[in-house]
Amino acid sequence: MTDVQRTTHEPQSPGRKAAFLIWLIPVLFILFICLLRCFYSVDEQHNAVVTQFGRIVKVNTAGFYFKAPWQAVKKVDMTTHGTGIGYVVSSTGQNLVDKDNGIMITSDFNLLNIDFYLEYRVSDPIAYLYNAEDPEGELSNIALANIRTVVSNYTVDEAMTTGKSQIQADVKEAMITELNSRNVGLTVVNITIQDSEPPTAEIIAAFKAVETAKQGADTAMNNAHQYQNQKIPEAEANADKIVQQANAKKESRIAEAEGQVARFNETYAEYEKYPLITKRRMFYEKMEEILPGIKVIITDGNTETMLPIDHFN
Repeated sequence: MTDVQRTTHEPQSPGRKAAFLIWLIPVLFILFICLLRCFYSVDEQHNAVVTQFGRIVKVNTAGFYFKAPWQAVKKVDMTTHGTGIGYVVSSTGQNLVDKDNGIMITSDFNLLNIDFYLEYRVSDPIAYLYNAEDPEGELSNIALANIRTVVSNYTVDEAMTTGKSQIQADVKEAMITELNSRNVGLTVVNITIQDSEPPTAEIIAAFKAVETAKQGADTAMNNAHQYQNQKIPEAEANADKIVQQANAKKESRIAEAEGQVARFNETYAEYEKYPLITKRRMFYEKMEEILPGIKVIITDGNTETMLPIDHFN
């Protein structure tokens, strides 16, 4: 019994303890890392969007939070950012004209090199992350489109002097409206005109060449319309004149024909009454018509008295 008891209460060997510790330490370390990953903090400048298997769970503002290991956190910068519209910054820090985006056309058809500085921020972190592939790119396109539209409503003098404040207000209002309709999660904080001046001589010359060509096309079109407007009434007047002449000739022919029919009917009526006399009279009238210089005398061949036909006419 003494040997058995000694065997039962015999302490574990150092090798087994070392193996247990070798297994336990990595497990504890992994658990510690997982536990640390379940906690996260959000500062004042960010919002955190928590997702679970692709589904949005919540949005957290500044603070210290816990999440499940299978949940993911995306932080969104909520501070105000700025970007230039119409110019680029060189490596030396100098503002250079962006010829593709900085040249605008005013309402009086002048070119203007106008630069804007746009300040914006994220208004909806969820929409910013998931509603647009490139929110900043869409913001830039919206800004350019609305700037061009607004500037085109002002003259070059207004855009360079007294109209700057109103242009800025109009552009901001138009951008906010469009950003809200597109729901890309961004909003405009402010937009200001940095500079506005006439473009380079080369661009002005090219623009004038285009305007000259357009004016030439407009002139040719106006001349064509003027010629058309002149010729169409003239042709219509000639057509009316021809129709009126034809109608008059038609009426004349009809009246003449009706007169001839009336005379024929009268002659026929006389002929039925006195066939022989009527035939002779018609013969004599026709002879006078054929031989207008002769005198027709009626006689029976026996008497010496001759009666000129003029007496009966």
